[in-house]
Amino acid sequence: QVQVVESGGGLVQVGGSLRLTCVASGIFSPNNAMSWHRQAPGKQRELVALITSGDTSKYAESVKDRFTISRDNAKNTVYLQMNSLKPEDTAVYYCKAAMTYGTYWGQGTQVTVSS
Repeated sequence: QVQVVESGGGLVQVGGSLRLTCVASGIFSPNNAMSWHRQAPGKQRELVALITSGDTSKYAESVKDRFTISRDNAKNTVYLQMNSLKPEDTAVYYCKAAMTYGTYWGQGTQVTVSS
């Protein structure tokens, strides 16, 4: 089993930056993927960025060239660097750990971008 804890959310002005951190504890399967998702009020949860154990990453079109996902395997930590933030980035951001034996979510961290 894996426990996932996010941090780093907050209130930021348009054009600002934030870095989200996701720490996962437990036993990782050799093949795994860590990802960030977000859910705005009244909307479905959506994938923001994903990074595999092989360091392949992919992004939602809406955040390409603004957000960067990275991972530190020694620390079981995944980061989401968010630059040039827009009001539409406002949402609760969730980290997900996908292992070959199961999927685990964190509790979420609020990101609010004010105009």
